[in-house]
Amino acid sequence: MSLRRKIDKFFDSDAAGGIFLMLAAALAMMIANSSLAPLYQDFLEADLSITLNDEGLTKPLILWINDGLMAVFFLLVGLELKRELLEGKLSRPSDVLLPGAAAVGGMIVPALIYAGINMGNPETIRGWAIPAATDIAFALGILALVGSRAPTSLKIFLLTLAILDDLGAILIIALFYTSEMKIDYLIMAVVPLGLMVLLNRRGAHRIAPTLILGTVLWVLILKSGVHATLAGVITAFCLPLKDRWGKSPLHSLENGLTPYVLYLIIPLFAFANAGVVLTGLSLADLLAPVPLGVAAGLFVGKQIGVMGVTWALVRMGKGRLPHGANWWQIYGIACLAGIGFTMSLFIGGLSFSDGAMMNDVRLGVLAGSLASAVMGYGVLMLAGSRNEAQAHGAPEKQPALEDIAEGKADHLG
Repeated sequence: MSLRRKIDKFFDSDAAGGIFLMLAAALAMMIANSSLAPLYQDFLEADLSITLNDEGLTKPLILWINDGLMAVFFLLVGLELKRELLEGKLSRPSDVLLPGAAAVGGMIVPALIYAGINMGNPETIRGWAIPAATDIAFALGILALVGSRAPTSLKIFLLTLAILDDLGAILIIALFYTSEMKIDYLIMAVVPLGLMVLLNRRGAHRIAPTLILGTVLWVLILKSGVHATLAGVITAFCLPLKDRWGKSPLHSLENGLTPYVLYLIIPLFAFANAGVVLTGLSLADLLAPVPLGVAAGLFVGKQIGVMGVTWALVRMGKGRLPHGANWWQIYGIACLAGIGFTMSLFIGGLSFSDGAMMNDVRLGVLAGSLASAVMGYGVLMLAGSRNEAQAHGAPEKQPALEDIAEGKADHLG
């Protein structure tokens, strides 16, 4: 196989995005703990201005990344959500029930664990939503490393869970992380929104007018005090799935954006936000309320929430396990759901502006996500090995966990 074909095969794999993300995070940590740390901080805090006649936006570079580039990430999330709702995995309620309920459980339990650890502390309780999110790219990347040991249905289950998890995170940001609103800018935002809705209803073929109007919407929402990344989701839902000629502007934009988001925007976000300072770190620092709440929420809360809800629904006969999957593999997925990285760091940035507090958030996110990734990978590899042994006729007693739900849900499609 030629080098070019090997490179193309790598970028076509689900693991590629997760690998880029891990490399960017590792590079940020290395620089943040080296002699280059002051340059790293100065770079992120440097002001970047876009003005016309002294009117416009002036923000530190890190906010352009977190508010601007991440709006493009949310645009892609919105495109994926709309496509799945209209013609994909979320189009039939029966297909959504089990992963959807698991996603809800996987958001509520981690938030409760964080809140319980930080109860009575008004300075830290604001970060309750940090461990509620799952990183799609990272989680799918780890699952891809498992290879054929995991059935395809397991990937669909994780993807659906993560998509609905992202939808929940978007709603949390809109409802709980909005600063003081300026109604005049929100009123002005109705104009580009209305024009985008009109273009959508007419089945407009061209993408550019909607994206230009979406950019105007982003500026107005940013000025209003509502978090501007929501403009990306709104813009996505205003792009037609089918235009008047039967072509799909939504698919075209989603396919065009995906490589830039996976290999540029998300790694750049990770590089800007994952630089946890480890100098002088001790066990006491990890056991402080914020990092402990985040890490425990991701590693313990996600497992309890996702696995507990899934088990309960199957036991009650309200849901069925993915075809070919067993309970140990579902437990592995519950572990992978604890990889919160991108969204957790993003919500952490909305929760805390203090540098020391954000370092605690980074520490908790990295600890919880790393533990979840290692645990999930290990469980899925072992569970896959058991399945392969049984497929080749090796008699083996099933683990006690698989006897749950009266032993009837192991291989239901």
